[in-house]
Amino acid sequence: MSNPFLIDSHSHINFNIYQDDGDEVIKRTLKENIWLINIGAQYSTSRRAVQYAGKYKEGVYAAVGLHPIHILEEFEPAKYKELLENSKTVAMGEIGLDYGDNIDQLVKNKQKKLLREQLELVQQVGKPVIFHCRKAYDDLIELLTQFQLRGVVHCFMGRWSQAEKLMAMGFYFGFNGLITYARDYDKVIKNLPLERILLETDAPYLTPIPHRGKRNEPLYVKYVAEKIAEIKKIKFAKVAQQTTKNARNLFGI
Repeated sequence: MSNPFLIDSHSHINFNIYQDDGDEVIKRTLKENIWLINIGAQYSTSRRAVQYAGKYKEGVYAAVGLHPIHILEEFEPAKYKELLENSKTVAMGEIGLDYGDNIDQLVKNKQKKLLREQLELVQQVGKPVIFHCRKAYDDLIELLTQFQLRGVVHCFMGRWSQAEKLMAMGFYFGFNGLITYARDYDKVIKNLPLERILLETDAPYLTPIPHRGKRNEPLYVKYVAEKIAEIKKIKFAKVAQQTTKNARNLFGI
């Protein structure tokens, strides 16, 4: 498995919904020549992502971070730094801004403070960042101009004008099963160079057609690749080859 065919750059097999069969999910994913990165959202799931990665010689990696919806959890830099320095931890994430419905300015300010603290930490370690962003792209872009970072904006749902600004900063863009049943992202996917796109599932969420309504898993990343090939009018093999190369380049795997 030295040359993975596909890489799911964003999954959560470290979440409780997989507590009974997480290893089985991972094993059938690896069997199909698909690698994956498990993403933390708070300290407990970040630690579990690192533990999962440590079980496998190759093909399973971790990212660690404190998601903006968990701002009530204390961010302890030393504990996250220890996880970040693990050889199987390839990024900090998912971290960012989430301005969901009825978020007041006080909460927005707390999220910005938390994000800034985590970006300052990851700059010390020198690893890339996996960003979560919901209804907050302009604020995220403004904040990122103050840092020199590499990374990916996961589940990108912004406008093309926002994508252009992020692309100018060198960022990648993650797409998942959403694109198999919503046409809102076709323009951005068509316009983005394939060299800037990563595949992801966000498992257990956002399950692609034809499995929509069921629990998602990394194996289904192939449907995301197929849809990108369809939207860009290119061959599946080209999408697989280039997105795998992109993930390898960004995460050093």
